[in-house]
Amino acid sequence: MKFYIALFLFLASISGVLPQNVEEAYLVINGTLPVAHTDANYICATIDWWPTNKCDYQQCPWGSSSALNLDLSHPFLAKAIQAFERLRIRVGGSLQDQVLYSVGGFLGPCHPFFKMKGGLFGFSKGCLHMSRWDELNQFFIRTRALVTFGLNALHGRHQIKKGVWGGDWNSSNARDFIKYTVSKGYQIDSWEFGNELSGKGVGAMVEAEQYGNDLLELRGIIDNTYRQFRPKPLLVAPGGFFDKQWFAELLKVSGSEIVNVMTHHMYNLGPGVDPNLVKKILDPRFLSRASVTFNDLQQTIQTDGPWASAWIGESGGAYNSGGRHVSDTFVNSFWYLDQLAMAAKYHTKVYCRQTLIGGNYGLLNKTTFMPNPDYYSALLWHRLMGTGVLDVDRRNIGPHLRTYAHCSKGKTGITLLLINLSNQTHFKLGVHNILNMNLRTTQHETSKKKTSLVHGLKTTVSWVGSKSTDEELSREEYHLTPQHGYIRSKTMLLNGVPLELTKNGDVPSFRPAMVKLNTPISIAPLSIKFLQFPNFDAPGCT
Repeated sequence: MKFYIALFLFLASISGVLPQNVEEAYLVINGTLPVAHTDANYICATIDWWPTNKCDYQQCPWGSSSALNLDLSHPFLAKAIQAFERLRIRVGGSLQDQVLYSVGGFLGPCHPFFKMKGGLFGFSKGCLHMSRWDELNQFFIRTRALVTFGLNALHGRHQIKKGVWGGDWNSSNARDFIKYTVSKGYQIDSWEFGNELSGKGVGAMVEAEQYGNDLLELRGIIDNTYRQFRPKPLLVAPGGFFDKQWFAELLKVSGSEIVNVMTHHMYNLGPGVDPNLVKKILDPRFLSRASVTFNDLQQTIQTDGPWASAWIGESGGAYNSGGRHVSDTFVNSFWYLDQLAMAAKYHTKVYCRQTLIGGNYGLLNKTTFMPNPDYYSALLWHRLMGTGVLDVDRRNIGPHLRTYAHCSKGKTGITLLLINLSNQTHFKLGVHNILNMNLRTTQHETSKKKTSLVHGLKTTVSWVGSKSTDEELSREEYHLTPQHGYIRSKTMLLNGVPLELTKNGDVPSFRPAMVKLNTPISIAPLSIKFLQFPNFDAPGCT
């Protein structure tokens, strides 16, 4: 066994010295006007309801990660959330339409979920004690989380035929729950109605007309209960897979200004057991297929509900708890960051990752609460990428290099995201400003046009000084690679240094490499790089 491990590590190490292709190309970035905007709290993560005995493919990867049993006192958990300042947390998932709330007129026994033959997803109904709801809210207050809570949208309905549910929604339990929440002063940013009941549904579906009428009732409950509050919580729906006809009908039936946000789910990598998950993640054409859904939803909203915005309410890449030894490793960040960037281009305001913790796709390990690679990818996005999405014109670049740009967060200039899906091609890039096409970073161009370079930059920058020369101007680089070059490693390196919690459980500092602006931009095979240009003249970002 030791021989095979040594052989594997040797092969992994020599991959870095195998012959590689080098491609030179350039990007033209338009910083004059953003093409889309995200919410300031774009990054979101879910806390699900699955119990410990939720199993897929002979594995049970959930542990104690449910809203009902998650250890809220674990110090790593609080610190991981607090690192985002205001992380949006969506409480919801497949079993939310089986959750009852032990409050008000509720008379039944209040027990957790248990296996039940014939039950939705193979489980019984479950119950949320108000004492546990109090604990959750104290935790949310302590971590300054923005909360989206998914309500049970099947209560009171009955199954008409296999998978199809009908009848009016019984709103009494939800009404009592919302009233209790308000009476305790708990801040809920948004209430979501139902989980995966749209279109053909997953496990259960409700017709769009019925769903729209029930949303009118829920809107009345929210408006009445929060009549003395400003702003009121958002009403979010339907939290399911996009079906153009169903979504359009829902917007038409519910009418203007009822639904604030249309949420849809995306698991474009297929089942977690698929042996081709890594191949899909590294296939640029496969990844790009998701743009069709993003575009279709945006067009539907513009046509039938222009008052609403679009969110990804849940996305874990691979469904059925994610891919074991894939979703929690470095390679998944190629998919995750590409999804974040692509969704933003199509006016997605919020992107909720399945999950914060639990399953194979958790940002945190369910047992140790240690961050997986995607946690650091999410946090880097949150800290570097601003709300303004910028157009990137790609010149002479193959499909394996994914390129995205945003206004920088909290500072002037822009942030560029490069994702190299190729295992052999090393890209060298020039970056041009559409205003003057003078920001050049390839060696031969900078040597010829140093005067033009400074002309394309703001010449007064507080941290450089008012008499800057092109030699003094720098960019900040955050280069992400897997440990030992193994893309299924659970350790991510930032500029060659492992990202690990400190001895006190604090999230490590993200230290950029300061690179002279006239140094060529390069991106190694199978790696990711954020680049910040503080001096890039982008009037649309001010």
